[in-house]
Amino acid sequence: MLKTIHPLLSPELLTVLAAMGHGDELAIVDANFPAASMARLLIRSSATSTQVLEAVLTLLPLDDFVESPVTVMKVVGAPDEIPETVREYQATVDKAEGKPVKVERIDRFAFYERSRAAFAVVATNETRFYGNVIVKKGVVRPK
Repeated sequence: MLKTIHPLLSPELLTVLAAMGHGDELAIVDANFPAASMARLLIRSSATSTQVLEAVLTLLPLDDFVESPVTVMKVVGAPDEIPETVREYQATVDKAEGKPVKVERIDRFAFYERSRAAFAVVATNETRFYGNVIVKKGVVRPK
């Protein structure tokens, strides 16, 4: 444990966050997601996807050079439905950024493709459906 570092940020996840560059993406996925077959680099977490997202955003700046630095998966067969997990992600990113953040919604297979290309995938123990989110790393501006 370290002071001021969220306890859900494991040494492996801290290494990934530090190694990522501007524009790199991190997929945080639920327990049903085929993470092992899709990840270029796989990290496992025993927390929920919302908890991992909250922890990651204590350190990771979101990309403000793009319209939407956060992406979620649309509900199959009901693309206008907003699952509880997605509502939680929206609240989490808005709080972390101190302002409303646009969250992009894409279909399942497009989400899979983005996850395959992500810098890393964090597989969580999230059991709720649609517990998947991709965040794009931004920059830390000089003071």
